[in-house]
Amino acid sequence: MGTLRSILKHPDDFYPLLKLKIAARNAEKQIPPEPHWAFCYTMLHKVSRSFALVIQQLGTDLRNAVCIFYLVLRALDTVEDDTSIATDVKVPILIAFHRHIYDRDWHFSCGTKEYKVLMDQIHHVSTAFLELGKNYQEAIEDITKRMGAGMAKFICKEVETIDDYDEYCHYVAGLVGLGLSKLFHASGSEDLVFDSLSNSMGLFLQKTNIIRDYLEDINEIPKSRMFWPREIWSKYVNKLEDLKYEENSVKAVQCLNDMVTNALMHAEDSLIYMSALRDSSIFRFCAIPQIMAIGTLALCYNNIEVFRGVVKMRRGLTAKVIDRTKTMADVYGAFFDFASVLESKVDKNDPNATKTLSRLVAIQKSCRESGLLSKRKSFIVKNENGYGSFMIVMLVIMVSIIFAYLFANPHNN
Repeated sequence: MGTLRSILKHPDDFYPLLKLKIAARNAEKQIPPEPHWAFCYTMLHKVSRSFALVIQQLGTDLRNAVCIFYLVLRALDTVEDDTSIATDVKVPILIAFHRHIYDRDWHFSCGTKEYKVLMDQIHHVSTAFLELGKNYQEAIEDITKRMGAGMAKFICKEVETIDDYDEYCHYVAGLVGLGLSKLFHASGSEDLVFDSLSNSMGLFLQKTNIIRDYLEDINEIPKSRMFWPREIWSKYVNKLEDLKYEENSVKAVQCLNDMVTNALMHAEDSLIYMSALRDSSIFRFCAIPQIMAIGTLALCYNNIEVFRGVVKMRRGLTAKVIDRTKTMADVYGAFFDFASVLESKVDKNDPNATKTLSRLVAIQKSCRESGLLSKRKSFIVKNENGYGSFMIVMLVIMVSIIFAYLFANPHNN
């Protein structure tokens, strides 16, 4: 019912949503027959449906490598995330995880739901990993080793300063950016880019997730997880969990805006990284999550709902981004439009207003100087009301036809 209401409010979401649904079904039908690869791709769909769709952009060999890279790091992340595991047990596993991926007999039961299944049957991932090319294996092992060591470091260390925050995000996401760049290079499709740019790609996504997931992380049982740096939140409240209480709403939003402003510092590097990509499938694979990130930041900025529940882009807009992101012109257009949305939400009385506006102006300037804004598709920010009634009528007609067909052919179900 919620989806129908959303479509009636944003009628031109309908076609991209339909295409996304068809793409998801087609992706599930293309799961390889070999048991270990079938497990890997089935698990990929369970732990991240959006990533499972985006990964379909890639060629077979690179897609397999990225799939295994994602699942290995997801398994590593499952160990880190499980707050019920004692530190003296968790730290050695994180540090040695890069060796475990070569061992088909190793497993460690932790996590919940689909993540527990992944950990219990991780031998399938190891089997698939061992079938990858040596250059892919070496890239995955290197990043897993460095990430595991970084995670182990922060198990015993709080995120106090902004430098700590950047370091933590480097270990859990910046290294993903470096690893993907290595895999792209190993495939022969791309040049190896500067580590700093790859790192920014990861940090932009990770900081967005940390901002969006505040409430989930702070309410984690048996122990809350705290990734917002004390250097930022201590300017507004005495304890990080105080941000979720209604009496601190004004300070909470100011702190949130401070966090968003910090994340925006990586946007220009991300644009530089994407503009250098040559392979269209790799470009789309990289561009779609980056657009989702700046869109989510625009949604979260100045939004008290971050401290009350789940804030995320509506599914129809996500479908549009996946469907219509084809060229760098589309990326520049999306970044410019979302930066404009953010700019319109900045309150001049916000403590970080000047800094926020400065970052947004820099992003908009980069987009303008590309010379491609006039070639973009305006699918992110547009007035949909002009033809909304027509789309609603068309939707009602289509739904009526579908229902008429189903009732006329009951045995087909």
